Amino acid sequence: MAKPTPLLELHRANGAEVAEENGWILPSHFGAPLDEYRAVRSGVGILDLCDYTVLRLTGPDRVSFLQGMVTNDVKKLAPGSGMSAAILDVSGKILADLRVLSTEDSFLLLLREPLAQKAVAHLNRYLVADDVEIAGLDTAYGMISLQGPKTRALLSAIVPPGDIPQEMHSHGTLRIGERELRAICSTHTGEEGFDLLIEIPNLAAVVAEIQKAGAPFSLRWIGLQAQELLRIEAGIPRYGVDMDENTLFLEIGLDDAFSFHKGCYLGQEVVERIRSRGHVNRKLTAIVLEGSEAADRGATVVSEGREIGKITSSVLSPALERPVALGYVHRDFLAPGTPLIVDSGGRKIAGRIAQLPLTPSLLRK
Repeated sequence: MAKPTPLLELHRANGAEVAEENGWILPSHFGAPLDEYRAVRSGVGILDLCDYTVLRLTGPDRVSFLQGMVTNDVKKLAPGSGMSAAILDVSGKILADLRVLSTEDSFLLLLREPLAQKAVAHLNRYLVADDVEIAGLDTAYGMISLQGPKTRALLSAIVPPGDIPQEMHSHGTLRIGERELRAICSTHTGEEGFDLLIEIPNLAAVVAEIQKAGAPFSLRWIGLQAQELLRIEAGIPRYGVDMDENTLFLEIGLDDAFSFHKGCYLGQEVVERIRSRGHVNRKLTAIVLEGSEAADRGATVVSEGREIGKITSSVLSPALERPVALGYVHRDFLAPGTPLIVDSGGRKIAGRIAQLPLTPSLLRK
């Protein structure tokens, strides 16, 4: 049975159409997905990310244990800092993507709730003699996110500006009214943003305070449809859509999520073997298409009659006023500008390989 977001009644009161996605009932749109999209690109939007969950790792061996389980170098993390990472299997394929946040006495792992059970089972499988406790906090916290170029200004109207995290993945505690929360510098759209991790009993009250302060900034709720437009333009891959357990980690191109110098971790031998070879056979890339219709997921990418890849995500980009896509393409065809054809259900769509980001608003950064 699908889980409703704790904010479901609030969304319905705001006119949301809801949809089920990965076992959660979330707002699909609030009547005008393109207006929601524009709010994030020009101002500030608020996203319901209550389908994310938190795992907390505590214990004296947490650093050495997690260092051997994820792709990035968690030994570098000081309290208040964070990083992207992934959990791999022994074949170097992705079991989960996540963020690691360091506190004084723990690591917090942020990931989408459908991946959490798999991640916990995997971590526990290798937790033998290490003094580490793994606790799931999925019923304790909800998460919303503020995204857009006016996000920091909005937060500065609520809390002292000096309390707001500055660097990507940095985090700290804030107080909105009488309620404490954790703010994490993060983007889901390519724009500046902050995830707010809030105890569920405080969630509605904090949201109300933010909405009140957000009125001068034309704050809007952003549903799933607009979120998809934003993330694909920004080239942000999503687990279960653009990657899964059959995807080699180095095919994704998440350069900030791994370290080649940290030493051994599960899956590292395969990653190092690929690195020493110099390349993967395919890689996730951006594609700009002609016409006015997005390509189907799974559509074939062709060059000179040869199949060279598959589309994983595609939308009609409001910024470029043409379809854009993410997809895996053979390494020989990855140069920007390379022409190709996408065969989407019998439709032959001309396109070309493009560099990320795909939108003018992101290129100015």
